[in-house]
Amino acid sequence: MNLIFCGTPQFAVPTLEKLIAGQLVPQLVVTNPDEPRGRGHKVQPSPVKEAAQRHGIEVYQPAKLKVPEVQAFLSKYRPDAIVVVAYGHIVPQWMIDLPRLGCINLHGSILPKYRGAAPIAWAIIRGEKETGVTTMKIDAGMDTGDMLLVRREPILEDDTTESLGQRLSVMGAVLMLETLRKLERGEIIAKPQDPSLATLAPRLKKSDGRIDWTQPAPELALRVRGLIPWPGAHTTFRGRNLHIWRAQAIAASGGAKHAPGTVVTEGGTLAAAAGGGTLLVLEEVQIEGRKRISARDFMNGARVKPGESLGS
Repeated sequence: MNLIFCGTPQFAVPTLEKLIAGQLVPQLVVTNPDEPRGRGHKVQPSPVKEAAQRHGIEVYQPAKLKVPEVQAFLSKYRPDAIVVVAYGHIVPQWMIDLPRLGCINLHGSILPKYRGAAPIAWAIIRGEKETGVTTMKIDAGMDTGDMLLVRREPILEDDTTESLGQRLSVMGAVLMLETLRKLERGEIIAKPQDPSLATLAPRLKKSDGRIDWTQPAPELALRVRGLIPWPGAHTTFRGRNLHIWRAQAIAASGGAKHAPGTVVTEGGTLAAAAGGGTLLVLEEVQIEGRKRISARDFMNGARVKPGESLGS
């Protein structure tokens, strides 16, 4: 089978590696141009490019797909299928029509739920107990194509987008290999999505990480988990940014009421009042310009006092 593989971040790497191990080595890997990354903002290749180069596969890095030269370049490969995993570009119609088996996408949810760029994060933020991966045929819509195969995975109580994403990337790699082999043998009947069940998972913004202390603590705890590794849940303390890495929700003792964001220190723990008479107990934090530490160490080092405010 002649394949082209399109992907960019680490989430896509297990699928590329699985295809290679399964003797379905892509002729070409398409990925985003090299970009500045990391603390030093040094220009670096994408994880997918690095993986392709380790295996000696040709790499193509167009900035845009909707230009004639890209169409001409990809068309000469005459692919049977184009595999798309977290590529980061909208696939144009000419590319959808190019391979005989279609453009096959691996999506990090059980479609039609959580269509969009951040399905794993939003599934955690919204308190889902289960998610999964879906292979689908790309069409002109946003994750609206016919579904091919689905695998389900529970969301654990301590899962973050990072930990869940790692599991789903490995699960999805196996599913993609199975999908391609069954497509080639004509063993899959594509299933249309039910649009009435669709939910959206839009791309995360930096502002999505800002904690609104009027929300109940259980919702805030889910947001903390869902925003790891990016953009991270954050608030302010004494005028400086405070990143919250781990937290859990509890009911305020005795039904006590505090203004949202008020610091509460009980039994050696650092907590903040949230909506509905709940408390968000902070477990691991990082003040602007410092390293990540336990909330207890932060509380002792900063001499946090009850009644101070977060987010003011």
